[in-house]
Amino acid sequence: MKLPKPIQRWLPAVLASAILLPIGAQDASAAVAAPAITIVLDDVKLPVSVPPINRNGSVMLPFRSLAEALGVDAVWVPATKSVIAKGKNAAGNAVEVQLKLGQKSATINGVKYTLNTAPVMSGNSVLVPLAFFSQAFGATVTWDGPAKTVRVVSPRREMRLLGFYAVGAYSQLTLTNDMNDVAFGWTEVDYNGEITLKDTTGDRWYWPQPAGDDTPESIVAQVNANGSGSYLAVLGKDGKGQLMKMLTDKTLRDASIERLHTLAKDNAFGGIMLDFEGLGWHDDPVMAQSALNAYVKQLVTAVKPDGIKVSLAVPPLNGEYKGYDYGALAKMADELVIMAYDYGDNKQPQSNAKIDEAIGKAIATGAPRAKLLLAINLDAENETSVDDKLGLVKRYGLGGAAFWRLGIFTDAERTAIGRSVTKIGG
Repeated sequence: MKLPKPIQRWLPAVLASAILLPIGAQDASAAVAAPAITIVLDDVKLPVSVPPINRNGSVMLPFRSLAEALGVDAVWVPATKSVIAKGKNAAGNAVEVQLKLGQKSATINGVKYTLNTAPVMSGNSVLVPLAFFSQAFGATVTWDGPAKTVRVVSPRREMRLLGFYAVGAYSQLTLTNDMNDVAFGWTEVDYNGEITLKDTTGDRWYWPQPAGDDTPESIVAQVNANGSGSYLAVLGKDGKGQLMKMLTDKTLRDASIERLHTLAKDNAFGGIMLDFEGLGWHDDPVMAQSALNAYVKQLVTAVKPDGIKVSLAVPPLNGEYKGYDYGALAKMADELVIMAYDYGDNKQPQSNAKIDEAIGKAIATGAPRAKLLLAINLDAENETSVDDKLGLVKRYGLGGAAFWRLGIFTDAERTAIGRSVTKIGG
């Protein structure tokens, strides 16, 4: 059977590249090592367990690393020497691919297609044609011969999207419709260690004044009515020790939790987002972790009976602040938003390598990936870099992405984001 025209046009461009799934050991005698072939997924290099090879002029790429990065589950069936891969295409529809070792044919949802190159064995790996696999699951693949690089763009994917709405974000209020959740940054911890609705630290986190019929309460009600969840976000910085003062003083701690609980209930917020920054810099990190863990536990206990969620925006584990126990916090909180930025100049696109490292460290704590959101600072990123970060969210199967902040999205950034992801249920 001939391939459909879209696949016919696409296969020659990549010269029947291939991908791999680890299984039992056996060598492909016709395989010749391809010199320094690199796989780049969503503009970020993809580490692979087995080096790519060149077999009879076809570039062969490791399957498991790429399959997992594309959100595809693959199973090796020893009895039939075949690979069964299940995932979704760009439209979100379920797709099942079956390929068999040595056969130049495969099936997509039961329909048989001819392959340019049959799946082969190399070492501990099965290699299958990348072009066919990627077409089935909606990825775009190009072969850059001079650079010895295979470039892969993952398909658009649904994920949880959260937008931070601070003072000055009203001009992009309609963007809340593109978000599963909106965190309203309207309160903070003052220098006395108390929760306030006034701007006392110069960070402009305060309860906005009404503008005619538009009030903070009406904005939250509108977001809730449109189906997005709402968080009351509270900023706490420890520059003058005010945050640790609140966390460790029982009177202040109890008062702050009661204040946040009341604000959330009275204004119909579905959650509380703690953005507590700077812990573990001036104080002992272990002590800071213990104090924050105790605070979160007490807050969750207080608000959970009312169905109010608790989430935290936390610095990355490869940053300067060590007062955050991701593993413990993830067990108590509904989600952790990893603020993986400010690596150097926070007005320039942030290092993909540093963000990759931050995600890896977060996962290593045992925090469930579904509870991890990657925060993307639009003050630093642009339309050519924001999809790199979203690609890492997809690569690691995180729960979603959070954007700082509404009010500064450019049209080009919105377009780039829309090509890569859409909100769950969107």
